[in-house]
Amino acid sequence: MFKFRELLADRTTELAKVISSEHGKVVSDAAGEVARGLENVEFACGIANHLKGSINEQVSDGIEVYSLRQPLGVVAGITPFNFPAMVPAWMFATAIACGNAFICKPSERDPSASMLIGEWLIEAGLPPGVFSVVNGDKEAVDALIDHHDISAVSFVGSTPIASYVYQRATALGKRVQALGGAKNHMLVLPDADIDMAADAAVSAAYGSAGERCMAVSALVAVGSAADQLVQAISERIPGVKIGAGNEPGAEMGPLVTAEHRDKVAGYVQRAKQDGAVAVVDGAHADVPSLGFYFGPTLLDHVTPDMECYQDEIFGPVLAVVRVETFQEGIDLINRNAYGNGTAIFTRDGGAARQFQHEVQVGMVGINVPIPVPVAYHSFGGWKASLFGDTHMYGPEGVRFYTRAKAVTARWPVPSSSQVDLGFPQNT
Repeated sequence: MFKFRELLADRTTELAKVISSEHGKVVSDAAGEVARGLENVEFACGIANHLKGSINEQVSDGIEVYSLRQPLGVVAGITPFNFPAMVPAWMFATAIACGNAFICKPSERDPSASMLIGEWLIEAGLPPGVFSVVNGDKEAVDALIDHHDISAVSFVGSTPIASYVYQRATALGKRVQALGGAKNHMLVLPDADIDMAADAAVSAAYGSAGERCMAVSALVAVGSAADQLVQAISERIPGVKIGAGNEPGAEMGPLVTAEHRDKVAGYVQRAKQDGAVAVVDGAHADVPSLGFYFGPTLLDHVTPDMECYQDEIFGPVLAVVRVETFQEGIDLINRNAYGNGTAIFTRDGGAARQFQHEVQVGMVGINVPIPVPVAYHSFGGWKASLFGDTHMYGPEGVRFYTRAKAVTARWPVPSSSQVDLGFPQNT
């Protein structure tokens, strides 16, 4: 794993270019993805510290009890198109370091990163067959779920498919962590640094063309913050450079398919029909003619009953919902079906502390718009954003890819044992 870490670090640019050419995201964004995946490989390099058991000596006369953590065997990971290197690294690095064999089923839209990672793992010395790649679509997914030799399944994707994977795999007695969709809110209080909040909103809403499960797609503006924010964000949008992934200086690339681009455009059109105000309409953006581009979009006066608020659009669309009070903003977020990530922007430490305790969301940022935890914590949402009991990577990843065993041992003095039919007691 140490050697693979060095290979991956040295070849980050090479892998980023492969991701960009196949997915469409700009090379700098792809390089950032590889860097976050590398963090998980580094965590796996120190996995031994997390695999230590515990022991109690002399719990009874000559008896000690100790715990072990052992691998599950063969595990599978089903990964999404939007992070073809980072999300597999969330899974395989921990799984393999814990002693499992790992089968990766990447998205059929951009499988090359997983194939390249597999080659580099073998080059680093991993025995053939410990990391495998299976390409395909739903048929391949079902085959992995149903296979009797696979003990656990990890998944990242949309909520409907996450629910499907969870229901099908758990019905077969498998361990499952299935991460679904999101509608991430960014709550901005009137005392916030508006320029900083606007910069954060543009970065978090339009980075990777909004094709991130942690993208901010709903900006909840409290009171007087709303007009200032809408103005500041609309002034920044023209500065976002849209272009091909390998174009120098490009900050936002195309969407993954023509069908998805048209789906995003349909959401924006229906939002306007429902009464939302398109302060900036991405359909009219100056974008390259070749490619599935849709410009950054800013919708104001969005209400919670609108389709553009309720659904995960997964595109460069930011919806502004106006509320009068801080508590109204918290209540709005908590009523939402998703609970993946959220953020608050404020100078008020008391408000931030109340927010982090009351908000019903798995990952919280305080003046941080995309609160993806570092590798030695764990990633996962609440509610319809997570199916299963454990979050991904970090300490919870270790627990997911291992199972505990408790051993009670006695090494008696010779000839001291006797028959005792009573129930064992610690006396």
